[in-house]
Amino acid sequence: MSYYTGPITDHFDGKRFYHPGLPPTDKNLFDILRWQIFGKHSKWPRVIPARTGLKPASSVDGLSITCIGHSSLLIQTAGINILVDPVWSQRASPFKSLGPLRRNPPAVALADLPQIHAVLVTHNHYDHMDTATIAAIHAQHKPAFISPLGNDTVIHKDAPHIPVQTGDWWQSFSLSPGVRATIVPAYHWSARKFADRRQTLWCGIMLDTPSGRVYCAGDTAYRDGKIFPEIRSRCGSPLIAVLPIGAYAPRWFMDSQHTDPAEALQIATDIGAQHILGVHWGTFPLTDEPWDEPARLLEDALRNHQDPPFRTQAMLPGDIWISSEL
Repeated sequence: MSYYTGPITDHFDGKRFYHPGLPPTDKNLFDILRWQIFGKHSKWPRVIPARTGLKPASSVDGLSITCIGHSSLLIQTAGINILVDPVWSQRASPFKSLGPLRRNPPAVALADLPQIHAVLVTHNHYDHMDTATIAAIHAQHKPAFISPLGNDTVIHKDAPHIPVQTGDWWQSFSLSPGVRATIVPAYHWSARKFADRRQTLWCGIMLDTPSGRVYCAGDTAYRDGKIFPEIRSRCGSPLIAVLPIGAYAPRWFMDSQHTDPAEALQIATDIGAQHILGVHWGTFPLTDEPWDEPARLLEDALRNHQDPPFRTQAMLPGDIWISSEL
């Protein structure tokens, strides 16, 4: 069964999505076994302390970004509340008893969320698309759900009653009179199982708000770097770039799908960001690096960067950035 049918484009061949001019990111079973057998797997603590029990304001006039955990964000701006890649489940996995177990609770309990007006889901990997969480948010808030092409089919397999708007790269959606979300390219891939690789599209998100642009990269590699100046040219430079800084080791396996901290700084440079928020670390053990290495390497990369035009913050759950911090 195909998740999406539509016209052939420069990044869709009629069955699967791909990156124009670049080889696929797909890894085979041999690659996975090589990693699992010979990889230097760092042991994570059972609990990584982070702030929890937060009760956000019902609305924010300016701009506030709360890290819920991993890549899950609560963005509050211009009176509306937006969730990006919400995952409240205990595991980033299709199974309840197997798969990466979260090391800290979500910073905000589902019951303590303010009224949610929009949910943006960048792709269908389990650490970004949690259909149990999506169903719970829909039941309580009835927000707009927006995701790239084909992901409505994935969500509807578990929650057929939820309306989902989908779009291609560069398509925009109005979230309110003053806030717009644009789906932008990312260097990544998609799958919920081995047989459905790249049948749905993946993306980053550019949010235009009265308080400035927010770029949420979702999951991305750097690769040839060509998409980032294009995003800047088409959408404008962001005030804030929310960038993945974890899940990068071993590089031979991960460099075509996840950035390391130094590459995240290069993305920020290419896109013209004023401030970097580093996410995608410290909650789910997905790869080989020590849990706290991404934050340390981000600081190292910043020190080695000549005259960096931005400030950085590696965000743990419960960390909050507000517009007055610039």
